Amino acid sequence: MSIINRKARFQYKYIEEYIAGIQLFGTEVKSIRLNQANITDSFCQIKNGELYSINMYIAEYKFGTNWNHQSKRDRKLLLTKKELIRIEKKLKEPGLTLIPTKLFFSDKGYIKVQIFWQKEKKYMINVNPFEIEIFFVSYNDPYKRFCLKSYHYIT
Repeated sequence: MSIINRKARFQYKYIEEYIAGIQLFGTEVKSIRLNQANITDSFCQIKNGELYSINMYIAEYKFGTNWNHQSKRDRKLLLTKKELIRIEKKLKEPGLTLIPTKLFFSDKGYIKVQIFWQKEKKYMINVNPFEIEIFFVSYNDPYKRFCLKSYHYIT
C-alpha cells in the first residue's frame, strides 16, 4: 500500500531520487495505514540544517483521543549527513524543487518517503504568426473586416 503524488509526474521533470525515513507520531502511522494521507501539495525545505516535508496532509486518526496529531504540520525527513549537505547546496540553484512523490511501507514495516529533484516542465506553444487573432477594422468600409485567423472577410 502506498500513497502517490500523481500530479507531480505531469507538472515536473524528474532529475534525481532520494528515499528518506520520516518522523511520525503513532496516530499518523495508523492514519497512513488506513490510506488517509495526501501528498499532492507538499514540498521539502531545509530548516536549521534538517530537511522537512511541508504541507503534507495526514488525516487525524478517527479513534484517537485528545492527544491526536495535527493534520498539516512540518514533518522531519531522515537522511544521512552527506545527503543533507548535497541537498542544501542544490536547493540554492534556481528552478529546482524537492517534492515527495510517494509515501510507502518498507520491507521492515517502516514508512519511507520517495523524494525527487524536479524541474518544472516548459510547454512550448507553436503558433503560426498568421493564426493569431488580430482584427484589422477598416473604418472607410464597414463591411470589410479582415481576420488573419480565418483568411476571409467578415461582414
